[in-house]
Amino acid sequence: MPFIKRNPFGHILFIKKWIIRIIGIIFHGRFKRFNNLKIEGSEIIRNLPDKNVLFVSNHQTYFADVIAMFHVFNASLKGRDNTIKNVGYLWNPKLNFYFIAAGETMRSGVLPKIFGYAGSVSVERTWRSKGEDINRQVKMSDVSKIGIALDDGWVITFPQGTTTAFKPIRRGTAHIIKKYKPVVVPVVIDGFRRSFDKKGLKIKKRSVLQSMVIKEPLDIDYDNEDVATIITKIEYAIEQHPSFLKVLSVKELEKLAQEEKELEKQRKFLD
Repeated sequence: MPFIKRNPFGHILFIKKWIIRIIGIIFHGRFKRFNNLKIEGSEIIRNLPDKNVLFVSNHQTYFADVIAMFHVFNASLKGRDNTIKNVGYLWNPKLNFYFIAAGETMRSGVLPKIFGYAGSVSVERTWRSKGEDINRQVKMSDVSKIGIALDDGWVITFPQGTTTAFKPIRRGTAHIIKKYKPVVVPVVIDGFRRSFDKKGLKIKKRSVLQSMVIKEPLDIDYDNEDVATIITKIEYAIEQHPSFLKVLSVKELEKLAQEEKELEKQRKFLD
């Protein structure tokens, strides 16, 4: 057994552990003190296998979404029920934990590179580069890297490939699901876009009620369902299907306004 343990990507686990601890402590207050993160589905996390799990989620910021998931998932594994109270759960975090990110984003500075060491599986986007639309083939080496990460543990992906809401699901996600047959767990987040800047590093607004809902794994027939069917299942599961863009009636708007008032009362303790 080697003295220095590394993951399949060559990252030293001792260093990765300390990066997760430090980043986790720095960001903890952004979900617990300055804002309030409401969590549902912690029990689902505890019932998952240790490997070959793919989390699919909508996307609102570059980094805050992933950091929040590191918090919630590790807290859940340590027996916390829908709470991230007491950051001690990060002392021994789950290290076979990865997230898929655009290589362009992860090379954009020192801080993204540090985040990358904590678990990034960097891939090259096939549809956009340097702010311009492009059209290039998928790199098979990128697909292989995702397979390696799934074989080692858990992987988070944002299948829309953008922080813009209701954009189409990228077909590559469905191909990966059919190829590697992971347990696919939907996650729906909200409030991050309102509370953070686009990168998810700076607090834009305080006293925002953030939410993260972890849903039961999708029922997928890996061999017989086609790519289009899997994409549709993901769209509904992460609440990004066009049907969620319905026009609200006056009564529904009034109900939402009343709910917002109730939420504001809950937020008072954060002021």
